[in-house]
Amino acid sequence: MTEATQVPDATSDPYGALERELRVLVRRAASTSAQTALRVHPELDGSAYPLLAHIHHYPGTRGSDLAAHFGVGRATVSRQLARLADLGLIRREVDPDDTRGQLITLTADGQERFAAANAGRRNALTHALAEWDEKDVATLAVLLRRYSDDWVRWTASTAGVTPARTSD
Repeated sequence: MTEATQVPDATSDPYGALERELRVLVRRAASTSAQTALRVHPELDGSAYPLLAHIHHYPGTRGSDLAAHFGVGRATVSRQLARLADLGLIRREVDPDDTRGQLITLTADGQERFAAANAGRRNALTHALAEWDEKDVATLAVLLRRYSDDWVRWTASTAGVTPARTSD
């Protein structure tokens, strides 16, 4: 049996502790997204739920905007959007300002399914953090947003690209 190494201490090794917590959080988030996606539609992949959320918050977004926002290739987004359209969750319409692009919105069914899944996630968070003071929940949300904004800005600057907005 191998010996476990000590988990980084936030006081003496803040970046090590942060890296560990983010790693665990990302893994758990992927699992949660997969479960949530199944609530939206039994044939939906977990990676598609964040796309639905972004489209919900920004109706009329374009595939290129989604690719930039999530830091993935246009081909990846295109495949995911095709699947969402096949499942009847999104609608794509030609952009009247640029006929080469498409404006993406949720269908009525997509909106209803997303709303139900999102309410379930919010309910789970409410119960999981029931012992937390609401101010601590708000602080966590603010710090996560700040982290996300700063990370996107930093990665964009090291790649020489304009950062995408990090609102989702």
